[in-house]
Amino acid sequence: MPGLTPKYGTKYMLIRKNSLQSLADTMSEPEIRGRSLWADARKRFIHNKAAVAGLAVLILVSVFASFGGWLAQYPNDEIDFMVIGQVAELGGPSFANGHYFGTDDLGRDLFARVVQGTQISLMVGIVGAAIAVVAGTLYGAIAGYVGGQVDNVMMRIVDMLMAIPYMFVIILLLVMFGRSISMLFVGIGLLSWLDMSRIVRGQTLSLKNKEFIEAAQATGVSSINIILRHILPNLLGVVAVYATLLVPLMILTESFISFLGLGVQEPNTSWGALISEGAGTMQYGTLWQLAFPLFFFVITLFSFFFIGDGLRDALDPKDR
Repeated sequence: MPGLTPKYGTKYMLIRKNSLQSLADTMSEPEIRGRSLWADARKRFIHNKAAVAGLAVLILVSVFASFGGWLAQYPNDEIDFMVIGQVAELGGPSFANGHYFGTDDLGRDLFARVVQGTQISLMVGIVGAAIAVVAGTLYGAIAGYVGGQVDNVMMRIVDMLMAIPYMFVIILLLVMFGRSISMLFVGIGLLSWLDMSRIVRGQTLSLKNKEFIEAAQATGVSSINIILRHILPNLLGVVAVYATLLVPLMILTESFISFLGLGVQEPNTSWGALISEGAGTMQYGTLWQLAFPLFFFVITLFSFFFIGDGLRDALDPKDR
């Protein structure tokens, strides 16, 4: 460059060349993108072996419930008169006669009945949990966001309903209005949302004073839109974790009711009804009647519990 001695001119050119090279190397490097909250949670969940195993088992159980009926050689209510009266000797599991899980004490195909029991128990668990999640989330979010006297009144209503024995209400409804699946849904969903509402209310109270909520209020966004578009999306992690724990609770409740003979009625069946029948006949040497429905019942419950633990760890803000 003009005005520079050769000594300093050479040094300047070297510095400039190195700077341009560093800039070119920086621009040629691939752009580093940050992971979103859900992407980070998904990666954390995948690394949880127990949760992934639980998810795989749950998928297999769902496939069994959805397509197992196509593999059944007999309808669930058809009686095989060749084995009736000799179930202990002829009614065991056998691929030769098409009774993959054997038959029950009335000669009905246990494989077809376990498929139907899996369908009904999963349906009761998922529908009951969905009712609890939707009703409890909306109720708790409204109570927590509005606050004041409205919050006090809504929470006192929840306290009074929680004082009522949960199982007593379900049994009373089934006895008074008939034992049907629809009434079972009503009874389970009637009080199952109470715990969810309290959890959501507590989370909403911690969110309502955040800066993004105050910004939405300052711009004139209505309260219902703030709840639906700002509060609820930030509660999805807590709601998802609790929902995975609600499903096995619903299945346990339905199984207990059916075990008492007040749940699903013949010719329909569920895991609870099948376990009750198997427990009553195992003394005659027909252990398979108890083993197969109990196996699906246990692995499904453990799968939901493992998935719930995995989601809790993946979405825990302390581990991010």
